[in-house]
Amino acid sequence: MKILLTTTSFQDTPGEHHNVLEDSGYEVVKARGPLTEQQLFDLLKEHKGFDGLLNGDDAITAKFIDACLAGEPKLKVIAKYGIGLDSIDVEHATKNKIPVLFTPGVNDVTVAEQAIGMMIAIAKDFYPHMRDVKNGQWNRRTGMELFGKTIGIVGLGRIGKQIALRCNSFGMKAIAYDPYFDEKFAKEHNVVRREINELLKEADMVTLHTGANEQTIGMINKNSLALMKDGAILIDTARGTLIVEEDVAEACKSGKLRGYAGDVLVHEPIQTPHIFQDIDNIIITPHISSRTNESVQRQGVRAAKNIVNFLEGNDDYIQANKF
Repeated sequence: MKILLTTTSFQDTPGEHHNVLEDSGYEVVKARGPLTEQQLFDLLKEHKGFDGLLNGDDAITAKFIDACLAGEPKLKVIAKYGIGLDSIDVEHATKNKIPVLFTPGVNDVTVAEQAIGMMIAIAKDFYPHMRDVKNGQWNRRTGMELFGKTIGIVGLGRIGKQIALRCNSFGMKAIAYDPYFDEKFAKEHNVVRREINELLKEADMVTLHTGANEQTIGMINKNSLALMKDGAILIDTARGTLIVEEDVAEACKSGKLRGYAGDVLVHEPIQTPHIFQDIDNIIITPHISSRTNESVQRQGVRAAKNIVNFLEGNDDYIQANKF
């Protein structure tokens, strides 16, 4: 059996997840993702074929899936290291009876902590303060408290729920939008349901925790930003395509937003020059919100077990595309 491993945090972090692959005895071809479609084609040409893909945010397109099915060995399974599947043509995989495996429930706390940290960083002007002091300057700005503010959570799934729990501890009011709203959780943890436009109008801080699809791509744009409070904070640790970057940049420059913090971009890695680079009230990190020692090992072990167990005929794996 031959597996293509492309996710870098899996490769860069020591832990039990490496042992799972090594103990399988399978051949593991390693590459540094996220890879474009052409880069994947180049690897396929070099190695003839793969039984399985253990991938991050690589471009697993319909064309690439077809090419893998024409190779030798033929593709049998796609195992995503993570939960977001928008970089994979899941519909085409399903049509060809290729299971797409994923790792829900392993990085909820880690991503929630990142989002909370980003809220604090924007509220307290961490970036310009730290930059100035490093440069020998003592310029002091006036920040804002989280206490008493309204947090708007777009997507009350596993991560959104962890956000709500933590914001309760800050003394914040939590409101949330989700088409599959969990009424039981909301009642237990004082989360108030809102439609998306109501949420944008009411929230002092908005944090995005939804997947990228036809309904959500570009959902934060000049029109939705106009609904938000003046001086609101926007956080995105989900997918870069949820926002229109030019519109968010303009909102930050004009003061409509107090600031924006994102762990994701529309195009990753960053393509420079980038519109965000020279705006002080925008903070960007390189898609590392789930990249902690604890989370990588949980996620890595689950992803590795998913692919190895599937290829061995063991039913201990988590499949996203049922058929």
